[in-house]
Amino acid sequence: MKILVVGATGMLGEPVARQLQADGYTVRILSRDMEKARAKFGERFELVKGDVEQPDTIRSALAGCDGVHINLAGGPTAAAYDRIEHGGTATVAQAAAAAGVPHLTYLSGFSVNEANRKDNETNAKFLAETAVKASGVPYTIFRATWFMESLPLFVQNKRATVIGKQVAPLHWVAAQDYAQMVSNAYKTAEVVNKTLYIFGPEATSMTEAVKIYQTAVRPDVSFSTMPTWLLALMGSLSRDAKLKDIAQL
Repeated sequence: MKILVVGATGMLGEPVARQLQADGYTVRILSRDMEKARAKFGERFELVKGDVEQPDTIRSALAGCDGVHINLAGGPTAAAYDRIEHGGTATVAQAAAAAGVPHLTYLSGFSVNEANRKDNETNAKFLAETAVKASGVPYTIFRATWFMESLPLFVQNKRATVIGKQVAPLHWVAAQDYAQMVSNAYKTAEVVNKTLYIFGPEATSMTEAVKIYQTAVRPDVSFSTMPTWLLALMGSLSRDAKLKDIAQL
């Protein structure tokens, strides 16, 4: 059974590709940058050059595949999220339908729903989910909470920084556990055409989680918080779309 992984070189796509292979699947990896993909995966994986903004390359990559996993990251602007996260997912889903691929899995977000569409990333994921369902391909959507692997991203310029008052409990999940769930989905009929919420067993606020990470892994940096208004101001003054988008979360 051959699975195409779209977005395999990313932080959350790589463990899925490796878990699928470990579980006996033949894994084909789609990448715009073949050198990067080859450096990360070596010769044990089938590598194909392609781009979600070039439909012909997607159609070619899907030839002979029994499944496709989509893990895309757009941004930081609304247009970029829509082009990659939404448009790219829609392109893959439509190509999968035309190719008769029997199962598609897609990584979405825990907060994705109609009411939360004011956030650019969430809106793009909502539209991507809609495109997946409209394609007619049997699907499994994973609405995952925050991943533990994202904690290093909070460390910038010798500081572990949390934006705003992040005291709400979050059930952090490990990427490896999620990867196993994706792999299991391809042999579990009960999850076809289902949206699954993925979360860990223990609730820890973002502030607590970053503090724990900083103390245990990065004691060389200091912990700090930043008001959302200050981040938004910095984004406006610097015209940094990424900062402004983070401030909206």
